[in-house]
Amino acid sequence: MNDCYCTTLSNGLRVVTVPLPHLHSADIAIYLKVGGRNDPPVRTGLSHFLEHMLFRGTADYADSLAIEAAFESLGGGVNAATDADATCFYARIHPRFAEQGLEILASMLLRPRLEGLELERRIIGEEALEDINQEGVEISPDLVMGRLLWPGHPLGEPTIGNLADISRISEQDLRDHLQHWYLPNNAVVVAAGPLQHERIIAAAERCLGGWQSGELPTYRLFENPDATGPVCRLVPDADSQVSMQLAFRACNRFAPELTVLKLLRRILAGGGCSRLHLALRERLGLIYSVDASIGSYEETGCLTIDLATAPENLPAVVAATLEELRLLASHPLSEAEFERVQTVFLADLDYSRDSVTEMGIRFGWGTLMGVARSIDEDQRLVKAVTTASLQQLAQQLFKPENRLLAVIGPIDGIDQTALEKLLSQ
Repeated sequence: MNDCYCTTLSNGLRVVTVPLPHLHSADIAIYLKVGGRNDPPVRTGLSHFLEHMLFRGTADYADSLAIEAAFESLGGGVNAATDADATCFYARIHPRFAEQGLEILASMLLRPRLEGLELERRIIGEEALEDINQEGVEISPDLVMGRLLWPGHPLGEPTIGNLADISRISEQDLRDHLQHWYLPNNAVVVAAGPLQHERIIAAAERCLGGWQSGELPTYRLFENPDATGPVCRLVPDADSQVSMQLAFRACNRFAPELTVLKLLRRILAGGGCSRLHLALRERLGLIYSVDASIGSYEETGCLTIDLATAPENLPAVVAATLEELRLLASHPLSEAEFERVQTVFLADLDYSRDSVTEMGIRFGWGTLMGVARSIDEDQRLVKAVTTASLQQLAQQLFKPENRLLAVIGPIDGIDQTALEKLLSQ
């Protein structure tokens, strides 16, 4: 059985189906290659705002309640998400209603009413307030670090937008953004589950075949600067703990070393046996949890480590974290640790075969971004990683000049000079 089937309609729309006959649910989605990085100047948050507005009713469904009710009548529900470079409208649905679900999504994209602008502006404003404090200072570690990683570039701006820009977005802005970016040659439809490709193609032809393609706008790529770190930024905020994010610029999503980076992330913070969990929690008792994540874009990327701790513990946490990074760069992994991490990674890939959502992301988002691969292909890449390649990447990533640190919280007693000295060692 093929992992997926892909057909391109005459208007450039790619339609992907992922046959999963052993499952009993389906996932349908429409991905568009537009996100926060495509927002025009002084209109940050426009892509996210438009995503919200497409739920405010269509020519076929009077309002958001009618859209929700239509999906529930098919045994499912609808949602959407916007990130830096993509927007996705998706629905979990009963397989026998997948075609009708696609018709509702098509109505949202092609025939939106764009009514209720001021109500939605207030809702998005409340969402944006979660990332700032009473003084209007950004306190989200992701936002603070984003400005360090991608200074002066849309990748460093909040996808939600800032309050000033949200306040000035107009209906015309929304319609222009819809016209410029919501094009079939900039989109992928994906349906995963016990479905037939021919039926999904026929449904897509019916409800999306008349969607007119067009020329896509250009956008600015980020030019990775020479590493000039370390950089440390402290942001005051009232809390009982400080939130710390340590980041490193890394490879883009097309780079062959991305698989190595994924394994490295798991070694650092991929479970109860991970290096940072053992060092910071089990041996030192300085944190409750630690996480690491990868951001990958078409021209750049990053690896970030996130945790929270008491302010007085921060120097010890930073020192212990850097020591674990130094050990990864200076000593190869033992065969036992490497085999354990590799085995868990391979198993997680197998587990994803039972998720319509994960398979839809793999082949829907993957097709949109030009990185779609089968699970078998990914497993081959994981098996090809060596302890030497892990150590080599650690040496490249974790050098002092590539270290960026953001700390948010009660920072009055924290010595920034001492932190910067730690980062430089």
